[in-house]
Amino acid sequence: MSSLIFGSQLPQYFSSEDLSLEHFQTVCDQHADLELYRLAEGIEHNIVIYQGDRLREGMDEAGAESELKTELGNCLRDGPGIFVIRGAYPDTTVIDGMTAVFMQIIEDEKSSLGEVGDHFGDNERIWNSYQKACLAAPEVFIEYYGNPLLSVAAQSWLGPHYQITAQVNNVKPGGKAQSPHRDYHLGFQSAKVAAKFPVHAHLMSQFLTLQGSIAHSDMPVESGPTLFLPFSHQFPAGYLAFHEADFAAFFDDHKSQIPLNKGDVVFLSPALFHAAGTNLSDKDRIANLIQISSAFGRPMESINRRVMTEKVYPILLDKIKQDVISPRTVGDIIAAVADGYSFPTNLDSDPPIGGNVPATAQRMMHQALQEHWTLERLKSELSLYVEKRKA
Repeated sequence: MSSLIFGSQLPQYFSSEDLSLEHFQTVCDQHADLELYRLAEGIEHNIVIYQGDRLREGMDEAGAESELKTELGNCLRDGPGIFVIRGAYPDTTVIDGMTAVFMQIIEDEKSSLGEVGDHFGDNERIWNSYQKACLAAPEVFIEYYGNPLLSVAAQSWLGPHYQITAQVNNVKPGGKAQSPHRDYHLGFQSAKVAAKFPVHAHLMSQFLTLQGSIAHSDMPVESGPTLFLPFSHQFPAGYLAFHEADFAAFFDDHKSQIPLNKGDVVFLSPALFHAAGTNLSDKDRIANLIQISSAFGRPMESINRRVMTEKVYPILLDKIKQDVISPRTVGDIIAAVADGYSFPTNLDSDPPIGGNVPATAQRMMHQALQEHWTLERLKSELSLYVEKRKA
């Protein structure tokens, strides 16, 4: 993969011409070599398997943690892009305690919010389970997130100062499978939007987050544990490709799936093609989906974009009415002053609309200018926008 990132054969922007299924198949036809993973117990369907007890015991040795982080990072970057730590929580009463917290949060939210479902069916979802669990049961939170293997995995991919977020997903019996996809950041964008980003941004996106899933129930294959396509993260144009039907069909024909036990943890590159499976069992499939972000995803200065937007809006509107400003200039000014990214936000109060991402202040400003809103209405809508995004 390193040669792809630093090589000269890639274009500046991806297009449909870069979506070679033959190339994709070549990438995915690789096989994980156990000799490269000295600390692993084995490989199942190209997924590297570790045993939690062995990793914990070895971490006390001098230099062992550094060696483990190196091996895990290599697996995520140059290897199959996924590993499982079986028995990551050897005492599953810790898992049970947090599951009880999650179930209470779900019941409380049903009472206050109604049946809100989730983003791939009528299952049970807790947005921001990380903060909610901390506030509801801090002692349980400490025991749960104090697991050193979570920290080691995060550091192996992101280095220090990472930022954790999490969402619980409880897939009910009969819950349907997802379509194969990549994940946050560019994996949440439409193909049309993703194509506007230069190639180096596509390659960089996967290095900004680490995906994880903590099993809160036993997950036999019939319950639909997540389906994975090992090595697919190495296909450079994957953020466009996963939207295509022929790539989805290839995923269906070549996917890997292994059962998990309560207390197991999966970590994967966010660029790996994956999809939750259909729950054909008679039991709930419960997972806490942890999404760990790089410390670098922050601007250098704190900017009050709301005040800036309110200041320039009446001037832009007046120029539009007088037809003395080009649409291009209007768009450039909106991009300069208004918030153009959907995240971070509060997904309970600011849910995705018509896709995976909530509306942005830039989209609002475009609408306001097109419809000639008054400044008072814009201020009101911006106030609501800011309030919805609060934790």
